[in-house]
Amino acid sequence: MVALSASVSWWAHADPARLAIVFKDQRVSYAELYERVCKLAGFLAERGVRPGDVVALLMKNSSAFVELALAVSHVGAVLLPINYRLGTDEVTYIVDHSDAKLLFVDTELADAATGCPHVVLVDEEVQRNGGMLAHDGQALATMVASTPETLFRLMYTSGTTDRPKGVMHTYANYFWKCADHISALGLKKDDRILVCGPLYHVGAFDLPGLAVLMVGGCLAILRDFDEWAVLTFIDRERLTGAWMAPVMLNRLLMAGADSAYDLTSLKWIVGGGDRTPEARIREFKSLFKAARYVDAYGLTETCSGDTMMDAGREIDKIGSAGRAVAHVDIDIRDDDGRSVGAGATGEICLRGPKVSSGYWKDPERTAASRYGEWFRTGDVGYLDDDGFLFLTDRKKDMIISGGENIASSEVERVLYQMPEVLEAAAIGLPDARWGERVAAIVALKNGAVLTLDDVRRHCEGKLGGFKTPRQLVIVEALPRNPSGKVLKRVLRDDLSGTAAQF
Repeated sequence: MVALSASVSWWAHADPARLAIVFKDQRVSYAELYERVCKLAGFLAERGVRPGDVVALLMKNSSAFVELALAVSHVGAVLLPINYRLGTDEVTYIVDHSDAKLLFVDTELADAATGCPHVVLVDEEVQRNGGMLAHDGQALATMVASTPETLFRLMYTSGTTDRPKGVMHTYANYFWKCADHISALGLKKDDRILVCGPLYHVGAFDLPGLAVLMVGGCLAILRDFDEWAVLTFIDRERLTGAWMAPVMLNRLLMAGADSAYDLTSLKWIVGGGDRTPEARIREFKSLFKAARYVDAYGLTETCSGDTMMDAGREIDKIGSAGRAVAHVDIDIRDDDGRSVGAGATGEICLRGPKVSSGYWKDPERTAASRYGEWFRTGDVGYLDDDGFLFLTDRKKDMIISGGENIASSEVERVLYQMPEVLEAAAIGLPDARWGERVAAIVALKNGAVLTLDDVRRHCEGKLGGFKTPRQLVIVEALPRNPSGKVLKRVLRDDLSGTAAQF
């Protein structure tokens, strides 16, 4: 059976009492998890969800998030996790564009779903046990037999245009990803994986995320990231692995430098979402003496984790994001789409069975993202003679703050709605905490006055908080090349040393 719940079903019969999920005060066995999934699947079917329908989750981390993801797959529907940090307008766009049949929303996030149809609220009690959504005597749904090419998930990601694009993931994409990560990380049934990043993100869901359920391991879920909670959780639950964005690792290293927590159970932490500063990699062993830092590179379009650092090469290959996993090929191409040799810099292109076939209802952007069978990442880098990947730049005009992708054009679209603004550009500037912060550079109309507070108030509800500018720079005119393109590299170079305004 091709469904995310198939592995849970197998372990529920092979080892029913085996621990599958730890969340708050809940310790859920595989047998209990599978029963909850079947009940939730029955609930979905009673609400009219059929194979191919899209079911959206606007939820923070919880046991219910995982249970719903499995239940959606169980009935053959398509999972759509939504970034809960987005503004109301952005959530509405994604729900409408995806044709979502149902939208599950945590009660604390209900305001972000204002105006969205077919909302099912998820309260704190249900977050601990998603099966409680079903009524007493709920019929258990039968697993729908999908195929490897069946769509199982949509994930909307920031793009270089003014609206996010929906990445399509098939079961083949997902299961090849799982196979590669199980091999690269040596996942086994005794592994207990910390989930401290948001499950709407491929980092938490896929790197390796739910892959551990395929081998009979355990997901230990934190609702929100908190460095002290992470240290306590690793110690108490004897956790063995985790994914973290660089900003999260930075907070953890600062908090735990002189801690008395027993962290010796941890075998690895996979990094991702942005380049990890080399200083952080060197600091890693000061806190996690028995673990290794696995620098990695990947994208939403590939279910994440296309490269991983080999064990024992962390220092002599420092600065690299590792080598390609087993079923991914990497090619570096120049501006004309021609392959270049080792050591030459160009656009990173990928191919393999875990690469998405394209974007939902967007054939033009799908076509533009390909050189034949090769996916164009928009990132720039090079391969050394040993096949290790080094990232040098981003071809796409993208800001990465706290591991989250932010298309500058999304921010600019909102800035241009302000009556005072004549020209606007959004760039990422170095930030000690977040990696990059969003800075708005604007030229004003004659006589206009604008403050950072004005900009932030205008962005409320239109952009997620993490996309809202933290710095405002007023200029007479934006620098442009002869063809009229804004020279953002000039802006970054001129402003990289300026202080943020909060």
